[in-house]
Amino acid sequence: MRLVEHEDALRAKRDGVDDGDGDDALVARARAHDPAAFELLMRRHNQRVYRVVRALLRDGPEIDDVIQQAYLNAFQHLDQFTGAAPWSTWVCRIAINEALARLRQGGRFISMDSADEDGMANPSKAPEADPERAAAGREFGRLVEQAIDNLPQTYRAVLIMREIEGMSVFETAAALDVEEGVVKTRLHRARAALRSAIEDRVGEQMKNAYTFGNARCDAVVAAVLARLNVRN
Repeated sequence: MRLVEHEDALRAKRDGVDDGDGDDALVARARAHDPAAFELLMRRHNQRVYRVVRALLRDGPEIDDVIQQAYLNAFQHLDQFTGAAPWSTWVCRIAINEALARLRQGGRFISMDSADEDGMANPSKAPEADPERAAAGREFGRLVEQAIDNLPQTYRAVLIMREIEGMSVFETAAALDVEEGVVKTRLHRARAALRSAIEDRVGEQMKNAYTFGNARCDAVVAAVLARLNVRN
């Protein structure tokens, strides 16, 4: 267990909440106005909620605002949670609705029922990364994130929920309020577009792999010349 998780567990137990309790048990305690139980629910699902919101929004402060509001809405309407779907799916749906509301307010509305087919044409046209850094292994994750960010929102949402968060088809469909068949179709298209985008970007950067920077070049040349002088 990581240190942060360990501290969270100790805090929860001090507050009378067992971090091993299932979500349903924590929801029941949260309904009884137990803040420690709701805190544990948030900590347990923060990563998933963040990723779902991040699929729709890109601005950091706005994302944080949406997540906070989603949790507030969830806490205020805990009586509406029926258990038909996991609590994580329910709160993700709330977060998605809040994110869509922000998009509508800013004139950026997109319907989750329809997909932008035209937007799948060139998903590889993401902002250029530094060639040397993008070619390095430590930058591959960023390259993938750029490719995902460039997907249409409806496809990006499904890809993040299914592939990154590991949500089931049922959970994803419930969170997005679409049919399960829609989730499967969008995931297939998103995978194909992402694969194509990454292949294109890697192909572009391949010529710049293993670059020999000026500083390294100068150092090697200087060392060789120094050794030649010694021999002479």
